[in-house]
Amino acid sequence: MSELAARVAGSVGAIDRAAWNALAGDNPFVSHEFLTALEDSGSVDAGTGWQSAPLVISAEGGPPLAAMPAYLKGHSQGEFVFDHAWADAYERAGGQYYPKLQIAVPFTPATGPRLLLSDTSLARPLLSAAEHLCLQNGFSSAHATFIEPDQVPLFEQAGWMLRKDIQFHWQNRDFASFEDFLGTLTSRKRKDLRKERAAGQQGLEIVRLRGGDIKPAHWDAFWLFYQDTGARKWGQPYLTRDAFDLFSQRMGDRLMLVLALEEGTPIAGALNFIGGEALYGRYWGCTKDVRFLHFELCYYQAIDAAIELGLSRVEAGAQGGHKLARGYEPVETVSAHWIADPGFREAISDFLERERAGIASDRNYLADRLPFRRGE
Repeated sequence: MSELAARVAGSVGAIDRAAWNALAGDNPFVSHEFLTALEDSGSVDAGTGWQSAPLVISAEGGPPLAAMPAYLKGHSQGEFVFDHAWADAYERAGGQYYPKLQIAVPFTPATGPRLLLSDTSLARPLLSAAEHLCLQNGFSSAHATFIEPDQVPLFEQAGWMLRKDIQFHWQNRDFASFEDFLGTLTSRKRKDLRKERAAGQQGLEIVRLRGGDIKPAHWDAFWLFYQDTGARKWGQPYLTRDAFDLFSQRMGDRLMLVLALEEGTPIAGALNFIGGEALYGRYWGCTKDVRFLHFELCYYQAIDAAIELGLSRVEAGAQGGHKLARGYEPVETVSAHWIADPGFREAISDFLERERAGIASDRNYLADRLPFRRGE
């Protein structure tokens, strides 16, 4: 067998689609289609501070045997795992924190594989390649965010430091319907959710569209919703308008757009991505405020859809303690970090140890306040 070698590709688009997807599995966000849509739409490039630099291991002339979605970052925006304080501390000490290497899906706080492997034995060489890339180019660090649970040990075994946080996911316990799910809640919470759904739907038509049923006019409406939310949350939207057209063209039935119509006109929408096991809620927005409509489109419609599609969970994005009362449970998310400077690495390790204790305490607190009937 030819000797294996690691290389940095200029883009995911420079790698054969079938070969990349053979490694990527069924997570929609690490698919060739999603990542190249970000590249081809201009949502990620050197000008945005997200320069695509996927790492690939292959034999000479052969297809990729391992890969990672990686980006050279000139800032810490769009990551949802906050290291601004690390950057500030390192630069006050005379170091240069940026650029750094980010192993992630841009703007997407959803769990998934960060090491795309034909064999798990290639995990360590792939991570070593990331470390060498940083050392050779003077990058301060490498960071892998929202790692799927099965891959966390691969990073830990390689000596990367783990950082933990909390998200809220809905778990499908073989429910036959939304009412079946409601039956697991306390009486008071069950009544609250029914009232919220009734209020959120009042006077509106709620539609769920997939694949070819999503027309350009629907994307035009959703673009307005997305811009409004993006401007309020981030200052400017991360994605360009072209990104949504490319998602639609390349991902088809892996998209589900939920719209609220008032007299036939869309006034709010939520965009979801469908994976092999999970429904991922990503973007939401509105042009008219309706009480509880956000909960209806983003959380309750997602539960309905997950039950219909036989999916095991709904991941509804980062943060949001209000999800707890809607039946979304606290789960641990994990990122992994490699720091080049030994002194800085030791300081970060001390910080993470203290932070983990606080996260564990928060998760226990939240778990005690789940809305389910005892014994469920």
